[in-house]
Amino acid sequence: MKKVWLTSLEKSEENVTRIMSALKGYGLDVQGHFWTDELEKMAWIGPRDVMLDKDVALWTILATPEALSSPNIRYGLSLLALTVQSQRGPGFPIVILLSGGESISPGQLTTPLQGADILAADKPAFGAKLVARVHTPAKKAAAEYRLDCYGNPQIGQWFEIGPTGSTWNGALFGVAGAKITFQAVGAKGQLPEKSTLNYPIQDMQLGLGQTEYIAWAVQNELGPDSSYFVKVEGYPESILFGEYSQEEEADVFVVSLK
Repeated sequence: MKKVWLTSLEKSEENVTRIMSALKGYGLDVQGHFWTDELEKMAWIGPRDVMLDKDVALWTILATPEALSSPNIRYGLSLLALTVQSQRGPGFPIVILLSGGESISPGQLTTPLQGADILAADKPAFGAKLVARVHTPAKKAAAEYRLDCYGNPQIGQWFEIGPTGSTWNGALFGVAGAKITFQAVGAKGQLPEKSTLNYPIQDMQLGLGQTEYIAWAVQNELGPDSSYFVKVEGYPESILFGEYSQEEEADVFVVSLK
């Protein structure tokens, strides 16, 4: 039986029960939770391990347009999406069930959620459409980079980046509206206990359009099995990262989080 994980930004148990009953009527095993909006406790990471279960075929988010406009909620959902996509693939299906208000477009969402399908929760057809999405093979998207995040009150909030099938001659990571406090290099998939940094750089000021970033960098060589890690305090509106370059212009990736 296909499993669906339901995250409800609404606190209405009646509405959630209605959604779950409708999906179970289509033969889906629906499990889920009510969203906890506590960034300081990094509550966003709570359902991560459950969502990494290979039997979970889809993540659906029940939300109002107002909830999806909250910077804190957008940030928490973005980080949860990032860490799940890092393990399940960037094409892991996400469906937003919109409850009330005017419709929104994927372009109004943050980068990690822009691949989501948006359905009206008050239309009877949502169940059939969601079932069809569950049984549609996930899109095979070739990522140009690896991006993951970790967090709990003990270790703090960390981001991990690295190349996929190539080699980077160093790495750079910048934040807008937050602060980097530590950096490290090590094997991918886990925070390193020890790290040797080659020519580390701190607090570079970078501008991209109207956005200012504070970036750190190292010149360690990174392959598909090694990563660059940065500890971040605060909740950046967006992040900028990629291979380090000493040229004035360089190719970087930008991911919006709020």
